[in-house]
Parts: sequence; C-alpha cells; structure tokens
Amino acid sequence: MKKDAKAGFATRAIHAGMRKDTVYGALTAPIYQTSTFIFKDCEQGARRFTCQEEGFIYSRLGNPTLMMLEDKIANLEGAEAGLCFSSGMGAISSVFWTILKAGDHVVADSVLYGCTFALLSHGLARYGVETTFVDTRDLAALKKAIKPNTKMVYVETPANPTLKIVDLDAIAKLVKGVNKDIMCVVDNTFATPYLQRPIELGFDVTVHSTTKYINGHGDVIAGAACGKLDFITQVRLFGQKDMTGSVLGPQEAFLILRGLKTLQIRMERHCATAMEVAAYLDKHPKVEKVHFPGLKTHDGYEIAQKQMSGPGGMISFEVKGGRKAGAQLLDNLELCSLAVSLGDAETLIEHPASMTHSTYTAEELKEAGIPEGLVRFSVGLEDAADIIADLEQGFTHVK
Repeated sequence: MKKDAKAGFATRAIHAGMRKDTVYGALTAPIYQTSTFIFKDCEQGARRFTCQEEGFIYSRLGNPTLMMLEDKIANLEGAEAGLCFSSGMGAISSVFWTILKAGDHVVADSVLYGCTFALLSHGLARYGVETTFVDTRDLAALKKAIKPNTKMVYVETPANPTLKIVDLDAIAKLVKGVNKDIMCVVDNTFATPYLQRPIELGFDVTVHSTTKYINGHGDVIAGAACGKLDFITQVRLFGQKDMTGSVLGPQEAFLILRGLKTLQIRMERHCATAMEVAAYLDKHPKVEKVHFPGLKTHDGYEIAQKQMSGPGGMISFEVKGGRKAGAQLLDNLELCSLAVSLGDAETLIEHPASMTHSTYTAEELKEAGIPEGLVRFSVGLEDAADIIADLEQGFTHVK
C-alpha cells in the first residue's frame, strides 16, 4: 500500500507500511529475528555504512519488522518518518538528546508524566540543560518563558494525569512566530493518532509510549517518535544509536503491528465507555470533581472538540475526602485492576501522587495542579455497566 494512498484510518492501520512476503506469501509480516545482515560484497557493506545505499546492517540500526511498524505509525501520524524504541521513555530521551546540548533551554508544560518531569527537572539539568515549567494554556506565559537559547517546547495533551488540554495549533503558531527553529514536541500517547494528529497542527515531533493504546494488550514495553525524515534520521543515528541504545526487538514490533490492526475499533469503544463512566462519576455524591475532555464542564472541552475526534479513554477524578478516601475506593475494587500503565483491554486505576507522579515533590504537585487525592482511571474494553457496578460497590467502602 502506498504511503500517499487516500485510504481510511482503519485501512491504513492494517495495510500501511507492510511489505508482501515474496518468498512464501505469508499474510502476516514475518518476525526477522536476526542480529545482523549479510552483504553481497565489501562494496555494498561500505555503501550501507556511509548511507549511500539503503539496506540493513545490524538490528540495532534497523530491522525489517521494525521498518514496517515505523512506516505504519508515521503514516497514521501524517509524518514523513517514524522510529521505534524499547520504551516510551527511550523515545522521549532519544529525542531530547538529539535536540538538546549543554547551555540549551526548554519550555515544558507543568503537567507531565512523572518520569518525563524527572528527566527534564533533574536528569538533563545535570548536563547543563535548563527547563522552565509553565502552564502552556497561558500563551502569554509561554511566550514570556521563551529565551534566546530555547531549543524545544514540550507538552502533553491530554496531559498525564490531569487530562489538561492545550491548544496545539495556537502553541505551534506562537512558538514558530518567535523562533521557527524551536522544536515543538508533544506526547500523543493518550490521544493516539486516531483521535489527534499534532503534526497536522504545526508540531514538529510526536512521541508515544506504544506500550499503551497503540499496542493495546498490556504485553509490550515500547515507544515511538515521528517527524520529518531528516530529524528522525538524526534521532536514529545519534539519540538512539549513540546516546540511549533504546532499540525495540522484532518480537515486540510484531505484537504492536498485530495490536494496531484494531486501534480504531478499540479507541471507539474506549471513548464510548469512558463517556458513560465519566457521566456516572460526574453525578456521584462522593466525587468532588471529574476531569474528562468529553464533559462540557471540562475547561478544555472546546479545544478538545477542535483538535480531537473523540475524548479518549482516560479519566481522572477527585474523591471527596482526599487521598485517604481515594485509597479506600482503590483498595476495594474487584473488576478494575489497581495498576499503573493505561490503554489496555483491562480497566486500570491508580493514584498518581504516590505512583506514576511520585517524582514530583508535594510542592511541585501543587504547582502543577495535581491534587493529592486525584485518581487516574484507564477505562478498558469491558462492558460499561460492569465497570460502573464495580465503582459503585467500591464507593460503599469510602467513609
């Protein structure tokens, strides 16, 4: 299937990037479980090492199974190229190392996944990279934070764990208006390219934890980055090859290719069920506040309607009584699994302040607007009525 084919999303999720097996005619892409590749002669080997000829050398630098996955994800994101990694943080750190060097400056949103926040606030700071955290919904604050040495603006939307929505089109226009060379990077994990395509809205790079919705089955740790071919090539040959070594294996790529075939169907179900669950939580007397882009009461509802084709399957909510009450709920659920991660067929629920976002200090949580009692809820593919029934019995334990 040609990359520029005008096919629908579901069709491209199945067919884009795939190569026909001309040897045996296998319908499913083979797993190329090999560390290295044979050259026909020394000249060919030399040409491949100097990038004068396309082809495979060593699976740390590229593998046919990974190539099909990378091309597929890039197609779905509307990007020139994609690159896969052994984790979402592998993707994020490889992109950061490619863009940044000592003396550079980053503007990032104040609400980020805990490990990304730690990488920016503690990790890269050790190597002379400064980060300013702002609420990027405030465009004036964002513009004020940009410095002459700013090299990257980094956001998540919907953000982990508050479901904050930021206006990607407005941010890209503002940043590029100040300095066209500043790289705009967004974590698109929560939305997936089915619901949101940031590159079409002016962003340079999208990153994913493909562990989550893109794979969708809780059996793979992986990541991806998409952008222009020249930049992704730099990430492959420097950020990944030299700095992180975060290389995905062909077995994992095969599983993600399998998962992608049902991405549209799964996301539609996640969205529909999450709408029902959010409406239930919004009316529950023991819930203080629900954060969900599909509710009209969400402060990012209008922007979400503009840049997303659905609200996603993630909800966060605050139980009346704070952290203690939230723990009483989580400890007594039966169908919903108390576990981190998200985007699986199973419904997962967790407490960000003590788990995924424990890298934030109490003061940093407050500054980012992450309440101590916030609960993060990844709505799975079970029947909505069964999820709601489990929450209902769990709330009976909240005193």
